[in-house]
Amino acid sequence: MKAHTTITPEMIQEDMRYLQLLSRSFPTIAAASSEIINLEAIVNLPKGTEHFLADLHGEYEAFQHVLRNASGAIKRKVKELFGDSLSDTERKELCTLIYYPEQKLHLIKSVEKDLDTWYLTTLNRLVALCQNVSSKYTRSKVRKALPKEFSYIIQELLHESTILPNKQAYVGVIMDSIISTRRADDFIIALCNLIQRLTIDMLHILGDIFDRGHGPHHIMDILCNYHNWDIQWGNHDILWMGAAAGNDICIANVVRFVTRFGNTGVLEDGYGINLLPLATFAMETYADDPCALFGLRPVPGETISNPKTLRLLAQMHKAISIIQFKLEAATISRRPEFEMDDRMLLHRINYEEGTITINGCDYPMKDCNFPTIDPLNPYKLTEEEKEIVEKLHRSFVGSEKLQKHIRYIFRNGCMYTITNSNLLFHASIPLNADGSLREIEIQGKKYKGKALLEKVGHLIRTAYFMEEDNEEKRFAMDYVWYLWCGKDSPAFDKAKMATFERYFLDDKELHKETKGHYYTLRNDEKICDMILDEFGVEGKHRHIINGHVPVKTLKGENPIKANGKLMVIDGGFSKAYHLETGIAGYTLEYHSRGFQLVQHEPFTSMQKAIEEGQDIKSTTQIVELSSQRVMVKDTDKGRELCRQIEDLKKLLAAYRIGMIKERVVY
Repeated sequence: MKAHTTITPEMIQEDMRYLQLLSRSFPTIAAASSEIINLEAIVNLPKGTEHFLADLHGEYEAFQHVLRNASGAIKRKVKELFGDSLSDTERKELCTLIYYPEQKLHLIKSVEKDLDTWYLTTLNRLVALCQNVSSKYTRSKVRKALPKEFSYIIQELLHESTILPNKQAYVGVIMDSIISTRRADDFIIALCNLIQRLTIDMLHILGDIFDRGHGPHHIMDILCNYHNWDIQWGNHDILWMGAAAGNDICIANVVRFVTRFGNTGVLEDGYGINLLPLATFAMETYADDPCALFGLRPVPGETISNPKTLRLLAQMHKAISIIQFKLEAATISRRPEFEMDDRMLLHRINYEEGTITINGCDYPMKDCNFPTIDPLNPYKLTEEEKEIVEKLHRSFVGSEKLQKHIRYIFRNGCMYTITNSNLLFHASIPLNADGSLREIEIQGKKYKGKALLEKVGHLIRTAYFMEEDNEEKRFAMDYVWYLWCGKDSPAFDKAKMATFERYFLDDKELHKETKGHYYTLRNDEKICDMILDEFGVEGKHRHIINGHVPVKTLKGENPIKANGKLMVIDGGFSKAYHLETGIAGYTLEYHSRGFQLVQHEPFTSMQKAIEEGQDIKSTTQIVELSSQRVMVKDTDKGRELCRQIEDLKKLLAAYRIGMIKERVVY
């Protein structure tokens, strides 16, 4: 039996001011008692499932499928609930219906001869599954998730048993009425969406919604309407956040990426950003230049066959790259504290010889056709380039949809999150070679560990939200770009970003981007414990969860590191990494039974998933199982609710001994 703390008058007197305020919400013994009973019930429910994704890189179709199937959780629940009573084909059909109800219904209706029977069978199966996935939640929470149109009917079906004859008939009549009134399609869609909604209680995205994929704007459209999610900002997210804030270097980088990967539609169609001035300038400036080094790097399996389009993209790619190098130089010169002089390379080119001097050595340039570069003043923008920069700036800052999406990323995100004894961040915590936290100087003050990530988060918000044009704002704007490519950036943490070298030089040594110490030291359990201590993460089973660096599964790399203390869940959502990693990403689930790491094979297409029932082939690895089922009271939210219960018990005692008078409620 649970031991109860004796509440004394002295304890009540100590908290009297707070209890007086609490009494306004719960003015009577009955009200306080009811709330205690309600909260006690909630904290003794199993915890909801948390879903962890990382490094989406604009891969909309794969993302939305993983979201719809909850990393295979729905398939597992279907199998557990129905077992051998359904064939493999029937289970596959049911799962596909849940994932894509509108599209699947259209296909079924075109081939199913006895549609009423199919409706009845399917409705019963969906209700049974819905009852299963809703069992972790209070009726109140389920009720809030219900579609308004069918709220009452679904509540009735969820909470009525068909075991009793009378109730069986009652449920049967409801089902028949749904079918006879021709609302079966809408009702099935509502149930399927509800199952998706209830299977995942919380979605965590460990950075990089944006990058080379074709659909980051579609991903953001989904997230803007998603019930419960957060994001730990990744380097690509920060780049886009900087672009939306009006940092011209970030804008140039974003445009360079979309031209490099043939994703101009993301900006033009997705966000209404006008690239025509850049296209016109590029065509005129590089009319006689094949721009061979700037040819399209298509995503595997995707090609652009139109030669005119390919040529234009290459010209735009080269034009914006040169603009970017010039813009970067201005910031590097303005901010010597960034220590990035080695990234100013245009003045090191011998334009007559076609060579460049780096670290005292001369290297041949693969391309030395730079009509917009004055060798005597190589970092000066031409008037045409200035105009391009100004027009792009206005387009990015003025894009309503982009600004809406970025505000959601700010609203739901930060550099790190601590949740249920798990520390979540995208990339790195800068470390020294000996494993100690590395101090990073920002504006004359030194920061490390937790303080560093908090300072960085503050600067990103300052860059976007501060309206006043002062030195604080200007520094924050410059620092957002530094976070993208600076050696001491926790979102990057490499010695350099070798963009110029990869374009223009053959020497592979110059292409190397040496990673910071964190990426090797994080394999050490003691290092992970030190970082967890730094962030104040408590609990017997505590973890660091990372993304950012694709796990090279083909080479035998394990995503579980440091004796289970660290989990890296970037297995490569992006198609560009599939050949390197051998898989199409990792996702992580944390439910009431423990952690499950899910390894995914490449996703074919949404069309094949609908028409052929092709799901993502996934392999589940049990990372950590709890000896006892994890309940709500074992979570951060549960501990908060338990504190509320204790406060309410004090209020109840205060009412009963007369230290606080009950209020009359009219």
